[in-house]
Amino acid sequence: MKAHLFESLRGFRPGWLPSDLVAGAMLAAIAIPEQIATSRLAGMPVQTGLYAFAAGSLAFALFGRNPYLSAGADSTISPIFAGGITALAVGVAAPYPQLVGVVALMAGIALVLAGALRAGWIADLLSIPVTIGFLAGISAHIVIGQLPSILGVPASSGPLTVELAGLVRDVPHANLATLSIGIGVLLLTMVAERVSPRIPGALLGLVLAGIAARVLEQNAHGVTVLGTLPATFPHLAFPLVDAHDVLRLVPIALVIALVCMVQTSVVLRSFPSNPDAPEDPSRDFAALGAGSIAAALLGAFAVNASPPRTAVVAASGGRSQLSSIFAVAAVALLVALGAKLAAYLPLAALGGVLVFVGFRIFRAGDILRIARSGGYEIWLVVAAGLLVVVLPIETGMVLAIVLSLAHGIYIIARPPSTDLVRVPGTTIWWPPNETPGERVRGVLVFAPLAPIAFTNGQYIVGRLRALVAAAPQPLRIVVLEGSGVIDIDYTGSRLLCSALSDLRARGIVVCMARLSDDRARAAAERTGLFAELGPGRDFKSVHDALLALNPACLTTG
Repeated sequence: MKAHLFESLRGFRPGWLPSDLVAGAMLAAIAIPEQIATSRLAGMPVQTGLYAFAAGSLAFALFGRNPYLSAGADSTISPIFAGGITALAVGVAAPYPQLVGVVALMAGIALVLAGALRAGWIADLLSIPVTIGFLAGISAHIVIGQLPSILGVPASSGPLTVELAGLVRDVPHANLATLSIGIGVLLLTMVAERVSPRIPGALLGLVLAGIAARVLEQNAHGVTVLGTLPATFPHLAFPLVDAHDVLRLVPIALVIALVCMVQTSVVLRSFPSNPDAPEDPSRDFAALGAGSIAAALLGAFAVNASPPRTAVVAASGGRSQLSSIFAVAAVALLVALGAKLAAYLPLAALGGVLVFVGFRIFRAGDILRIARSGGYEIWLVVAAGLLVVVLPIETGMVLAIVLSLAHGIYIIARPPSTDLVRVPGTTIWWPPNETPGERVRGVLVFAPLAPIAFTNGQYIVGRLRALVAAAPQPLRIVVLEGSGVIDIDYTGSRLLCSALSDLRARGIVVCMARLSDDRARAAAERTGLFAELGPGRDFKSVHDALLALNPACLTTG
C-alpha cells in the first residue's frame, strides 16, 4: 500500500473551491452539535468530541483516499467503549479518560495494520442481519441512556433493563421545562432532516434551546445546562496505563476496530471515489486508524466514518477533503470565540440530538425488508439486538460477532447438495425443484454447490450416499457436477475419495464434469481426487461425460 499524502485531493481544480467551502460550512453545522452530544455519550468532556472531529478529519484528509468521507466522533462506537471501559474500571487506578485514550490508540493501531495488510475482507465477517441487529441494540442504549436528561430525572446505573425500570418509576416526576426542550429539539431535528438533509436542524435546535434556557432562567426551572467550554486548544500527551490494564482493554479495542471497518466499508460503497471502479478500503482503514491515534494523543477518543455526515458532504456538492478541512477550521473558530455560549446549552437539548441519532441508527426499513423476505435471518437480527441490550454492551457486541461467524460457518457446513435433472430437449442439467426435467435411467448427477472442505465434507458425502441409496436401481453412472466447487481441501478430498471408492466397488462408474475453477482443479490434482477418479474421467460437461461413458442412455432416457 503506497503512502501518497493528500491523495484525497488528487485532481483538485480551483473551480471546486466554492463547492468545498459550502460543503464544509454544512458539515460544520451538522457536526458541531453531533460531536458535542457524542462526547456526553462517550462519558468524556464536551470539548473532546470536537478534538476527535478535528483529529479524524485532518488525518483522513492527509492519509485517506475517498474525497467525501467524514471522520470523527461517532455514536455507534461511543456506547461500546464507554460501556466496556466502565465495566472494567472497577479496581483500576488509571482515570477513565486515560483508559479511553488507550482504547483509541490500540483501535487506531489495529486499523493501520489492517490497512497495511490489505485486510479489507475483515469487514465482511459481519453479515447484514447481524449488523442491523447490533445497531438496533446500540440504538436502544443511546435512547434509554438519554431519556433521564430529557425528563430531568436522575439516571439509574446498571444494566439497560435496570435503567429502563428506573425511568418508568421516575416518569411522574419529569420536569416539564426540560421535557419540552428535549422533545422540541428532537422534533425540529427530525423535521429538518425530512425536509432536507442539508438543513442543520440539530444546530438550530441547540441555538433555540439555549435562547429558551436563557429566557426561562434555567436554574429557576430546574433546567441543567452544559457549562462553559474551555477556550483552549488541546496539547499532545501519550495515554499511559498499567500493562495489565492494557491487556484487559485489547478486546474492546479490537471490537471498536472491527465495527469501524464495517461502517467505513458501508460508507465507501455508498459514496465511492470512482463509481466506475471497485473501492479498496485498505488505504482508508489506515487513514481512519491514524485519526484514532491522533485523537488519543489529543486526549480524545476513537473516531469512525460517519454515513450521515458523509452524505451531507456529497449532497452539498463537496468535491474533495478540503470540505472537511474547512469544517475543522469552523470548529476551531467556535472553540476560540464561542466557548462561553455553551453555558446556556441545556443537557436536555443534547439528549434530544442523541435520541435523534439513536432513531437514525435503528434501521427499521431494513428490518422490515429482512422480515418480509422470509427465512430465518430475521432471528439473527433479533438475537444480535437482544445480546447487545440484555448483556453488557461490549459482551453483547463480541457475541454478536461470534453469531455472525457461526452463521457463516453454518452456511458453508450445510451447503445445497442435490441431484440434477436434464432440461427436456437440451444438454442442460439443472436442480429438479427449479425447472421441469427428466432423469436418465441408471445415471445420478450430483452437484455439491460449495467448496468441499473439512467443514462440510461429511455432510456432502452423506448427501451423495443418501441420493445413491434413493436412486432407481440399477445405478450405473455417478457424475459429480463441479461447477459450484471453487476449492477442495485435503480432508474434503479424502472423504470424497472414500465414497467414490465404495461406489466403484459396487460396479458404479464415477466421473467429474464441469470442474472449471482453476484453484479447485489444482486442489483435485494435489489431493489425489483426480487419481481416485482415474484417467479419462474428467469432462467439460455432463453431456460429454455420458456421451463418452454410455451414449445409449442419452437416447433411451
